[in-house]
Amino acid sequence: MFKQTALVTSKLALLAATLSACVSYEPAVLVPALNLSPEDITLSETAGPSAARIDFGLQLGLNESDSLSNIEILPGVRVRGVAADGAADTAGIQLGDIILSIDGTPSNHPDVVAALEQRAANEASYRFEVRRNTVVFEATVIPRRIRSNPAPRELYRIDPIASRAAYRTEMVSIRGDAATAAARVVELFAQSPLEEASIAAGDLILAINDVPLNSAQDIVNRFNTEFELGDAVSVTVYDGESVRQAQFELWDPGRRISRVSLWPLLRYQSSLTPDSSSFSLLDFWLFSLYSYDRVDAERSHSILGLINYSSDLGQLIEEEN
Repeated sequence: MFKQTALVTSKLALLAATLSACVSYEPAVLVPALNLSPEDITLSETAGPSAARIDFGLQLGLNESDSLSNIEILPGVRVRGVAADGAADTAGIQLGDIILSIDGTPSNHPDVVAALEQRAANEASYRFEVRRNTVVFEATVIPRRIRSNPAPRELYRIDPIASRAAYRTEMVSIRGDAATAAARVVELFAQSPLEEASIAAGDLILAINDVPLNSAQDIVNRFNTEFELGDAVSVTVYDGESVRQAQFELWDPGRRISRVSLWPLLRYQSSLTPDSSSFSLLDFWLFSLYSYDRVDAERSHSILGLINYSSDLGQLIEEEN
């Protein structure tokens, strides 16, 4: 009796191993790659309250010859667009005019004018030498001055995958101890695992697995490089009153069956990109007893390759008469 039980158990184990070998899995949700930022990042090198530029209200292009047989670049830049009520418009410059020079500087490329607009200047007006057909005239352009907005200001570092939360670096001193770096939780996003550990926005995270943090970027880096999705982690949390240990599991996308193959009995395969699936029963290479394919909303059924049925969203086409 014992031998029979052992034999049945071994056969069931073999069958289970065979079935598991025929089944493949993949994440149930597509997980994007996360590019980690450096600790120090420069958001802007040129913006600031002192930076200024000007705007002539023009769209310019190269002054190409009108000959189809001999195309060449001629002196000046051609006006391709004029902003209504802009500086050039009120100075009388029109679409198609050729700007030969600005304050005596030849303007043979749009980049010359763009560079002039980008630099801070004190001139109240500019002398444009302009050609219209065979007439060359001078136009006085008073540009609109544009003062740059304040430089961008960092709000927080974001971990959109592992902990689904945002953090900001702060220095904190607890009970008179020396100040130490911490990551303040700024915001929790949907399905954030921090909620399971009763960690709320405003709490400070001091350490991960008893290893102190040095910045908000540090907590993002460690969650995404030292652990796998779904791993259990322990963090040291300070809520303004007490220090405690909190445990939770990093966000887990879950698993889904992507492929089942028990040839020739059945075969199943699915994919998220594109959203598709296929199934066949008694697949004999050239034909199958039944097969089903789906790509997005398009579906097709086939029985023995003789009876076929398809359904889709349809497509509007234009027919020639």
